[in-house]
Amino acid sequence: MNILRRIDLNLLVTLHALLVEKHVSRAALRLHKSQPAVSHALANLRDIFADPLLVRRAGKLELTSRASELLQPLTEALDQLGALIEQPAFDAMNARRIFRLAMSDYGAAVILPGLTQKLRRFAPQIDIEIIQASREAMLAGVGDGELDMAFGVFALPLAQELRHRALFREHFVCAADKHSLADNGELDKAQWLARPHVLVAMQTGNINEIEQALQRAGVERRIALTLPHWGVASQVIANTDLILTAARRCFDTLPSPTPLQLFRPPFEIEPFDFTVVWHARREGDAGHNWLRQLITYCLQEQPE
Repeated sequence: MNILRRIDLNLLVTLHALLVEKHVSRAALRLHKSQPAVSHALANLRDIFADPLLVRRAGKLELTSRASELLQPLTEALDQLGALIEQPAFDAMNARRIFRLAMSDYGAAVILPGLTQKLRRFAPQIDIEIIQASREAMLAGVGDGELDMAFGVFALPLAQELRHRALFREHFVCAADKHSLADNGELDKAQWLARPHVLVAMQTGNINEIEQALQRAGVERRIALTLPHWGVASQVIANTDLILTAARRCFDTLPSPTPLQLFRPPFEIEPFDFTVVWHARREGDAGHNWLRQLITYCLQEQPE
C-alpha cells in the first residue's frame, strides 16, 4: 500500500498515454497537457516504478520489459475504474425493473397516460406501481427508500437529503353545472360563497391553497361534500348547485359535450408548482434518472 500513497490517478492516466503513444509530445496532445508537464510526470513515474519505462532506441522511444508488462493490466484497471465512476448507460428496452411512484389520482391523470404509452413502446419490461398517500407519507416513503419518487404539491424547503424539481405551473378553476349559472357563466364573490362546495382532500382539517386564499380575504365557504380523490368529483356536481374548485388539469378529461361550465374563481388563488421529489441516494441510478427525464418529457408534450 505504500506505493499507492506516492501515486495518483492522473499519473496513471499519463502513464497509460505514454505507453500507448510511445512519444512524449503525442501523449501530451492526447492528454491536453503541455509537453514539460508530461515529461515531469514521466520522471516521477520512473522513480515510482524504479524503471525507465521508455528508452530511446534508433531515434525513437520503446517500452522497457517492465512497461510492456504494465500496459495490459493498466488498460484494464483504468477501464474498470472508468466504469465505476461513470454512470452506465441505461438500456430501457431490455431493462427489467419495478418503480414505485406516489401520486394522487390528479397526478395519475396528468402523468400516466403519456408515460404508459412511452413505456410500452420504449421500455416494455419496466413495471410501475402507483401509491396514493398524504403529502407527509409520500415524503416519508421517499426518505426511507420505499418510494422511488413522489409527485404533488410540497411545502419547501424539503429535508436536506431530498431533491425536487418543478414539472409545471398549475392554476385553479371552478366548475359548476351550466344550468345553475347566469348567462355570463360566472359567479361573483357573494354568489360563490353562498353556494355549497366540494372539497377533495386526502386528510380533513388540512389548510389547502383555496382555504388559504379565503382566509386572506377574511371569508369562509361551506363544504357540503368532502372526497379523498378527484376521479368522481367532476361527476357529482352535474345537475346540482355544487361548486368544485380544483386544478385546471383535473378537467382535461371531461366528456364533450359536458354539462359543466368552467370559470375563474372570484378570489385570487395562488398558482402552484407540481413537483417531483426523490432522494439524493437515487442520483447515481441511471434507470431512475432515465425515468425522471421521460416523465419530464411527457409533461412537456402536453398543451398548457
